[in-house]
Amino acid sequence: MKTYQITVLKGDGIGPEIVDQAIKVLNKVTEKYHVRINYQEEYIGGAAIDATGIPLPQQTIDACQASDAVLLGAVGGPKWDSMPGNRRPETGLLGIRSALGLYANLRPAVIFEPLRSASPLKEEIIGDALDILVVRELTGGIYFGQRGRNTVDSVESAYDTERYSVTEVERIAHIGFEMAQKRNKSLCSVDKANVLESSRLWRETVIRVSQEYPDVALEHMYVDNCAMQLVRNPKQFDVILTSNIFGDILSDEASMISGSIGMLASASLGKNQFGLYEPIHGSAPDIAGTGKANPLATILSVAMMLRYTLGEPQAAKAIETAVAEVLTKARTPDIYTEGTQLVNCSEMGDLVCELL
Repeated sequence: MKTYQITVLKGDGIGPEIVDQAIKVLNKVTEKYHVRINYQEEYIGGAAIDATGIPLPQQTIDACQASDAVLLGAVGGPKWDSMPGNRRPETGLLGIRSALGLYANLRPAVIFEPLRSASPLKEEIIGDALDILVVRELTGGIYFGQRGRNTVDSVESAYDTERYSVTEVERIAHIGFEMAQKRNKSLCSVDKANVLESSRLWRETVIRVSQEYPDVALEHMYVDNCAMQLVRNPKQFDVILTSNIFGDILSDEASMISGSIGMLASASLGKNQFGLYEPIHGSAPDIAGTGKANPLATILSVAMMLRYTLGEPQAAKAIETAVAEVLTKARTPDIYTEGTQLVNCSEMGDLVCELL
């Protein structure tokens, strides 16, 4: 029997609730496919601040580095909004990505058939199916560039620097092209090369890397046009490759096309397919503890973990099939429609387990 070590970072807000359901489903499916999971729980974000005074303790980093994969809930909340920038819960998230060398973020935007009516887009725009993968560079760019404030002639100003090296662009481009090879062999690289020098370097590097993938069709698009095309004609996209800040914005836009941000998983990968897996929604402190949270994005994140890091594609597919089936019968409040059973967070986890 294969055994894997998973570090669990439940985090803040609804994080503990949704992670508990994901672990429940993971235990069920691994039992079926004869896999053993050992868990170690650590602190991150606001929970880490409360417990240790800092958003990312060294003990958390050490545990993650010693594991096969990391499962994360959510980080942040108004309780810690008054903290200085370098002590806010979100710095724990940025810090763990950097410490683990997680440079590639995969965010699928998929419409499950039972949720087609939940999409804000008309059915003729969505078409028969919608399945987009956003590949976002995660440890470079403006989020990690030089920043600061200064005062000149009594006027205060602030700056953040967008910076990319050829090496950073090359490694994320390879991930994008490899993902496209496994899908529909189409990749759209998104930049702002008409204005930004960093985007010109991005485009030049992506073109050079593309020569190693002659079977993948490469297209370039400015980020403002891509944002428009996602709502005008999303069917044209297969894999979208882009920088940290553009990927952050576009993947959230793509997520809403699917009908609910509570349905979308993500994977952050580093060397040798080591990954951190988390839902893309936030900590939703307004519904924490009410049972209203939708655990399906976290459950689907576990499916991504099984596929990309643990090498258990059959188990991953079993979870995805169970989620698609449960949506025909039951919904949490964020995706509820008349004619389906309204369930809470824990009940949704139970239903997925039953279908497994």
